[in-house]
Amino acid sequence: MAQGPEREESTHNAGSHASLSVRWVQGFPKQNVHFVNDSTICYPSGNFIIFLDIETKQKTILQCMNGIVGVLATNIPYEVVAFSDRKLRPVIYIYSFPALTRRTKLKGNVLLDYILLSFSYCGTYLASYSSLPEFELALWNWELGVILCKKSQPGVDVSQMTFNPMNWHQLCLSSPSSVTVWTVERSNQEHYLKAKSVKLPMEDGSFFNEKDVVFPDSLPKDPIYGPILPLSAIAGLVDKEAETFRPKDDLYTLLHPTMHCWTPTSDLYIGCEEGHLLVITGENLNATVLDKIDEKPLMGERNIISPVTIVYQKGGVLASGIDGFVYSFIIKDSNYTVEDFLQVEEPVEHLMFSPNYKMLLIQTDKGSIYIYTFGEEPTLDKVLEASDGKFQAIDLITPGNKYCMTVTYSGEVCIWCIDDVACVSKIYLNTPTTVLACSPASLSAAVGAVDGSVHFIDILDAESPQAVHRAFPSEYAVQHLLYDQRGMYLLVGTSEGYIFVINATPSSLFEILGYVEVGKDILQISTVSLLETDIMEVMVLSPLPETGRSRLEIFTLPIILPQVSATFVDERGRMRDEFIHKFLYEIEHSLSSAVLNFQSNKVYGFCSEVPYICSYLLPEKEHSGICILKPYQKVQSRLYGPGALSLSAHGLWLITRAKCGTVCIRDIHTLETFVRCRSHSHQGHGIQSVRISMDGQNVLVNGKDDGTLVCLRWRRFGGNLASEILEYFQQLLTSLGNTIQEENNYLRIRQSNSTTLESGSEHATMSLNIDSSQEELVQADNMKQIPWIQQKSQEAIKKEIKLFSNKRRELKRGIKALAKMVLNMMKENETIDNIAKLDQEEFGLDLEELERLQNQSEEELAKIKKDVEMHNLAKRYLAELIKEECWHSMAVKGRALKCFHIPYVVENFPMKERTEEELKEVNRVLQQKKIETECFKLRKEILEAQSPITMVKKHHEEEEEEEEEEDMAVRDTSLPNYMLGSLCTDFGVHASLLSSQLELHSREEKINQIILLKDIIYKVKTVFNNEFDTAFKHKEFEIARVKERNVRIQEIILDLELDEQVWQPEFDDCEKPERTLVVENSEVTAQKHVPPWQKAKTEFIANRTMEQFLLSQANETRRRALMDMMGGVLEVKKEDILRMVIPQPAFMAKPDAVWTEEERKQFKDYEKKVKELNEEREKYRKSLEAELKKLQNSIQESTQNFDEYLKRLFERRVKAEMVVNQEELKINNLLFSLLLDEEISSRETFLNNYITRKREEKSQTLEAIRKSREDLDAYKEHYDNLLAEDKVLDRSFKKEFSEIPGHQVDILYKLFKRRPRIHKPKTHSDATSIVPFGERPGSGKLNKDAFAQLMKAMDELDNIHNMPEGLDPLVWNHFCVTRRMKVENEQKVKQKAAGLMEMMAFLRRRVEEDEKMQREIEKVSHEFNLLQEEKVKFHLNLTIQILLKQGQVELENFQLLLEYSDAILINKNIIEDLNSVIRTQGQKKVASMTESKDIHKGIFQIEWEHKKMEMEMEDLNQKAWDIQMLFFSRERQKFLNEPNYETLISIQIGIMEQTIAVLDKTHKKNVENCKKLLKKLGKFSNKKDVANYTLSCNIREELVAVSERKDICNAMGSILTCEKIAKERYENMMQLQKLTNISKEQAEQILVLQAEVERLRMKTFPALVPL
Repeated sequence: MAQGPEREESTHNAGSHASLSVRWVQGFPKQNVHFVNDSTICYPSGNFIIFLDIETKQKTILQCMNGIVGVLATNIPYEVVAFSDRKLRPVIYIYSFPALTRRTKLKGNVLLDYILLSFSYCGTYLASYSSLPEFELALWNWELGVILCKKSQPGVDVSQMTFNPMNWHQLCLSSPSSVTVWTVERSNQEHYLKAKSVKLPMEDGSFFNEKDVVFPDSLPKDPIYGPILPLSAIAGLVDKEAETFRPKDDLYTLLHPTMHCWTPTSDLYIGCEEGHLLVITGENLNATVLDKIDEKPLMGERNIISPVTIVYQKGGVLASGIDGFVYSFIIKDSNYTVEDFLQVEEPVEHLMFSPNYKMLLIQTDKGSIYIYTFGEEPTLDKVLEASDGKFQAIDLITPGNKYCMTVTYSGEVCIWCIDDVACVSKIYLNTPTTVLACSPASLSAAVGAVDGSVHFIDILDAESPQAVHRAFPSEYAVQHLLYDQRGMYLLVGTSEGYIFVINATPSSLFEILGYVEVGKDILQISTVSLLETDIMEVMVLSPLPETGRSRLEIFTLPIILPQVSATFVDERGRMRDEFIHKFLYEIEHSLSSAVLNFQSNKVYGFCSEVPYICSYLLPEKEHSGICILKPYQKVQSRLYGPGALSLSAHGLWLITRAKCGTVCIRDIHTLETFVRCRSHSHQGHGIQSVRISMDGQNVLVNGKDDGTLVCLRWRRFGGNLASEILEYFQQLLTSLGNTIQEENNYLRIRQSNSTTLESGSEHATMSLNIDSSQEELVQADNMKQIPWIQQKSQEAIKKEIKLFSNKRRELKRGIKALAKMVLNMMKENETIDNIAKLDQEEFGLDLEELERLQNQSEEELAKIKKDVEMHNLAKRYLAELIKEECWHSMAVKGRALKCFHIPYVVENFPMKERTEEELKEVNRVLQQKKIETECFKLRKEILEAQSPITMVKKHHEEEEEEEEEEDMAVRDTSLPNYMLGSLCTDFGVHASLLSSQLELHSREEKINQIILLKDIIYKVKTVFNNEFDTAFKHKEFEIARVKERNVRIQEIILDLELDEQVWQPEFDDCEKPERTLVVENSEVTAQKHVPPWQKAKTEFIANRTMEQFLLSQANETRRRALMDMMGGVLEVKKEDILRMVIPQPAFMAKPDAVWTEEERKQFKDYEKKVKELNEEREKYRKSLEAELKKLQNSIQESTQNFDEYLKRLFERRVKAEMVVNQEELKINNLLFSLLLDEEISSRETFLNNYITRKREEKSQTLEAIRKSREDLDAYKEHYDNLLAEDKVLDRSFKKEFSEIPGHQVDILYKLFKRRPRIHKPKTHSDATSIVPFGERPGSGKLNKDAFAQLMKAMDELDNIHNMPEGLDPLVWNHFCVTRRMKVENEQKVKQKAAGLMEMMAFLRRRVEEDEKMQREIEKVSHEFNLLQEEKVKFHLNLTIQILLKQGQVELENFQLLLEYSDAILINKNIIEDLNSVIRTQGQKKVASMTESKDIHKGIFQIEWEHKKMEMEMEDLNQKAWDIQMLFFSRERQKFLNEPNYETLISIQIGIMEQTIAVLDKTHKKNVENCKKLLKKLGKFSNKKDVANYTLSCNIREELVAVSERKDICNAMGSILTCEKIAKERYENMMQLQKLTNISKEQAEQILVLQAEVERLRMKTFPALVPL
């Protein structure tokens, strides 16, 4: 088998240089399979790339050095393969085939992973696409290993990427939601990527006419409500998302592409998930849905829903679906028909043609590969048959040098040949499986299943394995299967912590001997069964997650266990701990794996949390309980992730594997690694299992998630390593030879028996009795549905039943008697009342069942209670929320008032309390408005101070100023109701601070206006609510008064014994809604449950109260006497006259004939009293009737008056609601204008951002144009030089050969112009007809090949045989060199010309892009200017609300006009004020003309008086001049002014003498005081000297302390002290400078003052001006 460069890692041991290398790799494709050439395919599997020869089925492997292989791509012309790794910052590797040598390594800036790779069909170009976070498309020159260009698409996932086979400049990227075609533009050595998306149709195949929502062509105009903007501006989007924003209603589900393929015409066929087939033209990328024509019905009435993959063929495409069929789509024009092409057993996932289009590769979803060969007789061959899934477990068939076994989760067991990894045979168990183990003592294997069963397979014949037995130890999943070293026992570990011991020999029919109970979640089982011992030791590792420790359980099993199993196990199959010598150990840290060495004295463990391998010594003495093990030896594993340990067959090698995918083989004694090999990677979650053959020659490694099986082989394997294990292998084979032969013979006999049985019918098979072992096997098969552990439990129960049969009979009799008693009780229970009746469950005698039922009922009751409580709690919570929101939060509760007699209802305004923020906002706006009002008044006074109009109105305004200051009605006069737009002033709400509707231009003004309008609404509602509260109190008063009168009316009705109903008004619930929140007892319809004890208590209290009342009544003799004598009253009331009755005399019972005279007198008195009583009674009755009517009329009148008042309040309510609606309408208009202003601002910001982006793009385009022009000029200059050189070579030809004759020069010139003809290889006609793409454009490789062929043809022309006769050979050689130079120069000129054309085309495209960008910028600028105009119009065109009286506006023909473009709104007061101003000005003009006449009359008189005054002024000036010329000093002035001048002088002399005497006396006193002070200072200085001496003595001690502190200060804060000193010095200097400046200023001021004093002094002297 061929093999590529492999990674070999080895570690030196003493005298050994052994290493492991990859022998073969078995895996199945999970990605698309690729052709490398016409006969070889390749696919990645784990860390390897497998190359498979289709013809020979030979495999070649290439290993990725950095872990698992990522994505793969192949280049057929160059026969190279590219793949990426999955490490951080992945790398792309380029390898050549079949040499498998690395060509180059491509390293980009991708952080995580590449998801797609694609080679161009011509040229050395490779495209890569990365996953998040970059989502970067990069174009590589893989020969040079550089990125030519790249582009990032954040968040865009791509599922397929392909180059156009006919044009490498085009690249298609498709995903389930989009199709994008990228164009690669080249200018000299610069490459650029340009993308263009394909517009996909909708799900039904139709196209949606999408409009440009960013720059719509036309928008409807609204002359009333302002401009209508695009939806992006309405949504407030200003960045790039505004360009792609679509409203929800405009989003339609598009087709979902699945695959695409190119056509020779550079078109694209797209297969969609909805079943449609699209064709996209290569020029303008327009998509067209092809129509399906159903000509022939498909087999089985199948419908193609979604093509999974498509490939192009001539005349159509081949497509595959999930139904296992390959279809041929025959396309003609815009229609296509579907035909069945091929049927495959499995769903097809990938289709691909070979390079020569003679074969079609078909890849299924499972990974199988089929090759369909075209020809006269097409054939379908299965190249690779994949397994059902990844390998769940592996093992080597004894002795491990010929075959190995694998099992998948679905139960597929495969046997592979180790030499050529060919699948020898397969067997399907049809059950989910978990583990696999091969017996070392027989050719049999065991497979563990998820259902808890163990299947035993006979592998005596590797080509036809058979399932011979099925053991069912338990119903729990089998997690571990392990044979001991001698193959005596099979240990089965389950998920519930049971380890079953099964006899591993087939002759024992795999008997289950018992089980051992250990901890749950078994991690590993290790056994030691040496040849020289008669026992087998077993160690089980299980975790203790609660403590973070691990537990080891070690027990022993004897060899003779099958013979003595009855004594070792109990009745239920559990092995007794005292017989198996079970010991418990704990390790203080967690282990992921542990094994027991062959000496059974040491345990090796792999730590799960730290990368260490530790060994632990087992104590020699037996112990009870749990023993704590300490690490004895500790080495670093040099592996990361959890790992596992295992021992080789001879026990001297410790094999370690970990999540990193590395296998290490260590020496068991030193734990040093002598062999290391990395076969898997952590991206595939490492290695699942490792198996090594008995002779150590073969090592099998199975990946966990990558589905790869790797076989490793030794290199330089010899010395002690090989001799030790081979020696042990020979000993083991010798020891187990007889056993192996016996068990294999038994298997042969069983195979022959099974073959004989299979030849007969099934009924005969069941009736035949072959031998005892066969009978036992059949019995075991019949009992397979019951686990062995349950069988043992049932057998134990049967034995217990048999042992205690007598006791059972007694219990049965007692139970029958008890049951009879219970039945009688149940019959009696049926006859009693329902209250005392018991349920059927309460008669159960099973206490546990009763307790369970009781607990169940209590749980259900608690659950119901909890549900009800939670339901009630939710309802109460909802009620509290509603109450809080609609009632408690209301400062004014909503209520209504009803009339007494008419159906009028008046409601108030429910109001919430305004928050502090709202109040602060209102106060702020009010304060701002007041400030603005004052400022307006001041500006008006300043500007109109000199206005003549102001002077005229000044007198009138002075009278109104006081009222304006009080009522702030300056603005009210200018804003009447019809301009305010509401009737808020009717409710006493001042609107003085409201801005005029004609002045609301700025956003802040509108917001302030809204706040003020809300405040007005609040005030209007408050005013009405106050009126409503007054009416409510009025109604309460009326109802109370009616109730008071009704009391008297009721008394009158009772006295008169009338049958009338008293009308009693009451408040409804709508008038007092708080009553709704209170539940009265009368509203509760359900009967209240009263416990019996409470009933008894109530009756007792009622009886006791009645007894006390009767007792108290019996003691009141006075009251009883009053009741007996006078009816309970002391005097007769007037109301009682109607009930008074005069008793008849007793004699009236006798006949009147026997009456006496006295009796007759008494009868007359009786009749008189009766008559008087009747008259009095009638009189009183009439008075009561009159009083009753008066009271009723009074009630009727008062209630009707209230109804009239409420009617007026209702009208007030309607008006208040009208005002509120008017203000809310203004608020809504303002809010709409604010919203529209925000939309305009958003649109403006978006246009600015858009223009900025486009200008940046334009600058980039200009830079690209500049650069491309520079490159074009340089390239053109180079091209011109080459062309000039070529012409020079042509012109100088004859000069170079001027020495030879002319006829020879002509011959040579003809040969110089001659060029060889290059014969293209003839392609076969059938190949030309099959390959759809034909001749593809030339690439760099083809150009090089063509140039090489040209040079080869030139070699033929340069042959000496073609030399003309008579020509010197030296001249011929010179001629050949010159011609070759000419040919090479021509090729260079051709290449340069092609490059020049390409660069010119690139420059032309950039210029077109620049022009397009400029047009777009101009368009957006025009849009921006229009928006600015619209914004100005919107700010000026205001929406105002005007109140108009009914009938004031008349319209012609009753047509309502909405646009008044030629109308002007003017306030009526403005016109009236203007007229009054005109009249005033006219009057003033007349007055001024009259006054001018009077003025002209006095002008002459004024002129004469003016001349007189000028002459007087000249005289006075002359006199003043004469006075000024006189000189008088002060002394002279005193002499002239003072009459007694000499007396004054004498008095001054006397005063001065007295002053001198006082000064002398004062001086003497000061001298004496100074002398006394000097003496005192001398004494004080002596005292200070003494004190200084004392202080000098103390200063020495202080100096010591100071020096110590100074040292401390220097050590700790010298820097701070220096800074402090510097700061103090700086402050002193600044203070000094400041004082200096102050002194200078004061000096200057003194000088100024002195000069002023001197000036004033000089001013007092008269100035004598010389004449």
